[in-house]
Parts: sequence; C-alpha cells; structure tokens
Amino acid sequence: MQTPKGRRRAAAPVPTPRVVEVITTERPRDPHRDARRRRGPFRQITEFASASGIGQKAGIALAATGLVLTVTVPATSPVMATDNAGSVTPVAASAVTPQPQVSAEAGAQIDFSRSAVVTQADPDGKLKQLLSVQSAGSVSRAASAGSLGAPLAALSTASPFGYRVSPITGGSGDFHRGQDYVAQCGTSVLAAAAGTVTFVGWHQYGGGNRVVVDHGNGLETTYNHLSSFSVTEGQTVSRGDVLALSGTTGASTGCHLHFEVQVNGEVVDPTGWL
Repeated sequence: MQTPKGRRRAAAPVPTPRVVEVITTERPRDPHRDARRRRGPFRQITEFASASGIGQKAGIALAATGLVLTVTVPATSPVMATDNAGSVTPVAASAVTPQPQVSAEAGAQIDFSRSAVVTQADPDGKLKQLLSVQSAGSVSRAASAGSLGAPLAALSTASPFGYRVSPITGGSGDFHRGQDYVAQCGTSVLAAAAGTVTFVGWHQYGGGNRVVVDHGNGLETTYNHLSSFSVTEGQTVSRGDVLALSGTTGASTGCHLHFEVQVNGEVVDPTGWL
C-alpha cells in the first residue's frame, strides 16, 4: 500500500504489543547487613572480641577518656538447655549465668602490667669473668660499673677522688688518691669483693692502719685510717666480709674511711667500679 507522499506502508496486521514483565524478585542479600548497619562501632568491637575468644581476658580501659564505663563481658562458649520434651537447644550464656561486670570511675588508672621478673645478680661472677679474659687496666668504665661492692653498709661521700684543697695543709692542688666516706670510729669496713689480703699494717704515707686486698689480674682495693684489724695477711676473704673497723689513724682530721681502687699499681676513681 502506498501513502499520498509516495511512501510504502506494509498492509499486514498490526503486531500485538509486547507485554512488559515486571521482575519483583529481589536479589539475594546478606541477612545480617542491616543489623550490622544499626550496630555502632563499639558494639561491633565487643562482639568481635567475644567471637574471637579474647573477650574473656581483655580489660577495656576507657576510663582515661573521662567516661564512666560498665562492660559486661560475654562468654564465648554456648550453653545447652534441655526443655520438657527432652530436646537440646543452645541458649545464650548470659541468660543462664550472671556475667561479671568491669567498672571504672572517671580518671581511674588501670594497670595491666605483668609481674616483674626478679633475678639474683652475681657481682663476684661478673668481676671474675671480667678479670679472667683481660687485665683490669683494659676493662672499660661501662663494664666495670657495679662489679665492686660498697666498703661500708651505707655510703656517704665526704671527699671525692681527684684534686682538692688539702684538709691537712690547706694548700690547693692536693691530689686525693681515693674516696672518703663518712664513718664513725668503730664502723665495720667490708671487703668490696672476694680476694686475698696482701697487706695489714701501718701505711707510712698517711694512710695510717691499712688493709690491701688483691682481687686478681691487676685489681686491688685498699682501706685506710682504720682503728683495728679483723684479718691477717694471706687470708682469703669474700665480698662483704669484715676487714677492720674504721678510725682516724694516719693523716686524718676525723673518723672516716679512705677507700682506694688500684689498677696495675695506679689509683683510679673508685666510683667507676662501685
């Protein structure tokens, strides 16, 4: 069939319109997605802690933020309950047994630190190890620190090692060969480490009554201005043994202990070994 404008048009019957199908079936969705959206971040964290097994032993220390916090820690294992019919149904543990509550006031400090491990030091073993592989003169100050014990039960420095004004003459530039510690006359003087007593007697250069202990491999300690002796030459002593009693003999202006540390015959600062 031809139209007035010269165009041809099919004379076949008009086709039946296509019926549009409306698909109402929803795509599969995660049934827990909406529930997760409604839960806040804190609740999600606590639920994860419960499911992963760390909820029972994790302390939640948010008190430092200024909040008063009460947390119920859920159990991680299910509890089985039996009804009248004899069937077994898992139920929440919180519905059966009351859970402990962890509470903290605002500003509270909660300490989760582990117990300190205390070990017994072996200073004599340390000193022996140092001197067995090298001369005392080769030991560094960092390594020697703490290897000698205190020559008195309580140490209080009266005059340090090094140059000072002489308490005898009053002149400057006097070199003090040891460390003076406050000690009333008659105070027990202790061996700084294990060793052998090599001298007990009078020191003619101002030390008065003097004891010298050899600790091996070039290390010696001396104890001066003593009032009396408790050891003899050749005697073996241990750390902390009483060697003598303090006094004010020799070039001294009062009761005290003059303590020296000698390395290969030369005096060094005692504080580098104590």
